[in-house]
Amino acid sequence: MLTQIQGLHHVTSMARDAQENNAFFTDTLGLRRVKKTVNFDAPDVYHLYYGDAEGTPGSVMTYFPFPNAGRGRPGVGEVGTTVFAVPEGALPFWQERLAAMGVANIGQETRFGEDRLTFDGPDGDGFALVEQPGDSRSPWGEGGVPADQAIRGFHSTAMRLADIGATSELLRFMGYTKADSAEATTRFVRDGGNGAHVIDLEELPGAAPAAQGAGSVHHVAFSVPDRAAQLEVRKAIEDTGYRVTPVIDRDYFWAIYFRTPGGVLFEVATDEPGFTRDEDAAHLGETLKLPTQHEHLRGWLEENLPAIGE
Repeated sequence: MLTQIQGLHHVTSMARDAQENNAFFTDTLGLRRVKKTVNFDAPDVYHLYYGDAEGTPGSVMTYFPFPNAGRGRPGVGEVGTTVFAVPEGALPFWQERLAAMGVANIGQETRFGEDRLTFDGPDGDGFALVEQPGDSRSPWGEGGVPADQAIRGFHSTAMRLADIGATSELLRFMGYTKADSAEATTRFVRDGGNGAHVIDLEELPGAAPAAQGAGSVHHVAFSVPDRAAQLEVRKAIEDTGYRVTPVIDRDYFWAIYFRTPGGVLFEVATDEPGFTRDEDAAHLGETLKLPTQHEHLRGWLEENLPAIGE
């Protein structure tokens, strides 16, 4: 069993409109935009990162806003819900706030003894807020949400799978243990993790496969402290028979990717070097940062990428 993985690092999804996406995460949810850059493989498309004050691993939601992308079709083989942690007693505040801001499909439910507030993002993305007592993580304090109510980071992701057996075994190998099960959902927890250390697997045999589009999660990334730990994880996962990519430099972390048995794309990302490698912490996400190979496109990109709020 691996010991290097600490929990979630980031979750990356797709959107239709960059300005709408930016407004939802910075204005509605009160997160900080910690990086404004572009997709490595499609530099005419933004890659936007939202999180806490410094983009701490376990707090970062990222998006590729493809202009006018068709909406994804929910199904099995994908992350269905991304769940954020808020302080104990914060859900009434969030229910009122989300309703006042016109957020769609707000609902309440209880899962594994936790009260949850569910809602949709602008492209039908599935989100939830969960009260997490004793969460010591610090929120972004300048996002228009009081600090005692603000999002701390991720709580979990919930994956919809036709069969959870092989993915359950993979999570155990990655250092997670089965914590509970209820109806069709099984919960796995990384004990001693980074606060974003819960994964739920929902088994839906016979359900149609998901089709990716706006509102779909592209991949879910797990955190390791450094490149040495990442190489250990890469070798161990590859030795079990998975096809793992070489290490890829993503400017703010190094990444490896592999496809899981249930169809979800997993990434293992390093906590180093972080989002302050090319911007002062006081000014994260304010200017367009480009990968070195796309720097020659700066003039064209600055003229043609859609304007988004600060």
